[in-house]
Amino acid sequence: MNAAAPHEPALSIPDLARGFGIEEVLHFTTNRGLVGIGATGAVKSRDGLTADAYLEHIYLPNCRSRTGDAGWTGYVNLSLTQVNGTLLGISKDRWHVADEVWWCVLAFDPALLSHDGVYFTTTNNIYPAVKRGQGAAGLSALYADKVPGRYGNLSCRTAHTPRNLPTDPQAEVLYPDQVELRLLRRIYVPEDDYIDAVKGLAATLPSLSGIPIECKPEVFG
Repeated sequence: MNAAAPHEPALSIPDLARGFGIEEVLHFTTNRGLVGIGATGAVKSRDGLTADAYLEHIYLPNCRSRTGDAGWTGYVNLSLTQVNGTLLGISKDRWHVADEVWWCVLAFDPALLSHDGVYFTTTNNIYPAVKRGQGAAGLSALYADKVPGRYGNLSCRTAHTPRNLPTDPQAEVLYPDQVELRLLRRIYVPEDDYIDAVKGLAATLPSLSGIPIECKPEVFG
């Protein structure tokens, strides 16, 4: 009789994150959004934004409408390694082109991927082809060889796909309620000219004090 193969324990989310090379979890926002985030000490979900008496005066949502994922407005939308460049482009060039705002990206510690209630989506959460999951299996699904996305189009991993990028560039991490700034590691801007602007905001918002600010255009998608 052949001996049974030894049981190999399933990988944990931190193990998977290290294996995939995930070093940052990202969220893009406007300068007005950064003021609200710094004032409240957290990135809030759409539901949390509308419920906050202070934020209602400076509220400027990244997405004009959330009808496509109305059941998920209690979650903060995040990305792995690089933000959703398609969505950021629409936000900048269509929805907020007349709002005289500029954009930055907040980089959080990947430890948050292990927190309770986190969901992983293989593509944009509004697309019919999206697959949502939790735990290690949910995270692994974002790095599958083939992932259906918008209109059923397949995103495929190749030898040239960076190891730390999800297969579909619009994959998401959905974090419940709010992401606290104790997990914030860096703030990125697309051009050097914005570094001083962020420093000026941080000087008036203690929760942003001491956070490194860098020009890193590649994370903007």
